[in-house]
Amino acid sequence: MGDLYTRLVSGLIFPIHERLKHHSTVAARKQLEETQWWSPDRLATLQLERLRNLLSRAQNHVPYYRQLFSSLNFDIRTLTSLDDLQRLPFLTKAIIRQNTEQLKADNAERLARFNTGGSSGEPLIFFIGNERVSHDVAAKWRATRWWDVDIGDPEIVVWGSPIELTSQDRVRQIRDRLLRTRLLPAFEMNEANLDGFVDTIRTTQPAMLFGYPSSLSLIARHAEKRGKNMNDLGIKVAFVTSERLYDHQREDITRVFGCPVANGYGGRDAGFIAHQCPEGGMHLTAEDIIVEIVDKDGQPVPKGQAGEVVVTHLATGEFPFIRYRTGDVAVLSTKTCSCGRGLPMLEEIQGRTTDFVVASDGTIMHGLAVVYPIRDIPGIASFKVVQETLQRVVVQIVPGDKCGNEVENLISTGIKARLGQNVDVEVLRVAEIPREKSGKYRYVQSMVVGS
Repeated sequence: MGDLYTRLVSGLIFPIHERLKHHSTVAARKQLEETQWWSPDRLATLQLERLRNLLSRAQNHVPYYRQLFSSLNFDIRTLTSLDDLQRLPFLTKAIIRQNTEQLKADNAERLARFNTGGSSGEPLIFFIGNERVSHDVAAKWRATRWWDVDIGDPEIVVWGSPIELTSQDRVRQIRDRLLRTRLLPAFEMNEANLDGFVDTIRTTQPAMLFGYPSSLSLIARHAEKRGKNMNDLGIKVAFVTSERLYDHQREDITRVFGCPVANGYGGRDAGFIAHQCPEGGMHLTAEDIIVEIVDKDGQPVPKGQAGEVVVTHLATGEFPFIRYRTGDVAVLSTKTCSCGRGLPMLEEIQGRTTDFVVASDGTIMHGLAVVYPIRDIPGIASFKVVQETLQRVVVQIVPGDKCGNEVENLISTGIKARLGQNVDVEVLRVAEIPREKSGKYRYVQSMVVGS
């Protein structure tokens, strides 16, 4: 796996880097590479053992949970199965905002402050300890190695909010250089920068790409438009995460870069939840994370049915995430993967609750219902659909070379056919559609569903 320099980085330089940061990443990754082959029953036993440990730490050291368990008369000793977790209430973003200090363990050391991008309108501030960081990095590292690439292989990362990029100090730059990682800013996707990104990828000849699916597919289409060949660079895999991966994006990336796409699912708040293996299975990081799928009333749904993803991260003793409502919608798989890993799988990740729209009769449907009719109209370079109310939808479009006068009518007709004839559809032609501060791109945003 990798050349001599890669083996030096993954076997020596990166482990030293992690040890200096007081992280147990290497030991955690080695453990994960063993447990991934365990049977589902053995993995469930491990989860229950670690859950008891997490709840015990929360009761003894976290003021919020000490008070909560007392008010519920919750006795950890009565916890005999993972289903018993349902006796505890959900942790929500609102609860974290109201109890941030009370959620910190009284014996926590070196807590780092994090925040989500606030795609739902309000950022979430929370804290992460070294154990949690170590386990998340280890989970990502394990999944990387599934694809015959490793830390130290040349990598292009298309990522980041402006805050993250401007705070890159010299130490970070030296580290990236040592690890052969090159960062390209995902929020600056104008024509000139896209030309530069294509050239950088061609000269770097990375073993792997990492970024938002919208960003990598945009670079891929731009390279194709410029007639630049990108499938002979030796790229082994493109890792994508943080957005829903659409089929057309996977096709763009695979076609242009000549490599498979590995989908990843997780977040700064919820952790590294799942990653796709070369056989196609979207494996949960079950050793570290318990995933529940619940309906709108908070009741568990059977495997194979869609519902909201609820996460308990077992390495968060210093700032616990116990039954945390992510706002994402997914389906647990009933199948096993041909790769032989015992890790359970997600069948489908449908997106955030705000990636859904509501018809005027109250029917909730995936944003794809309004994405696909617009995508089929020629002459639209990019677009975004915002459902402001049940009666009003605003569609921003960036016109392409052959954007005719009939486009507005086609868009309006397509959306009304799905959401209702009484819905007011306004189409705005704009020069560009700005990304979110994080660099992410969202095709659909509903003010009606989710929070």
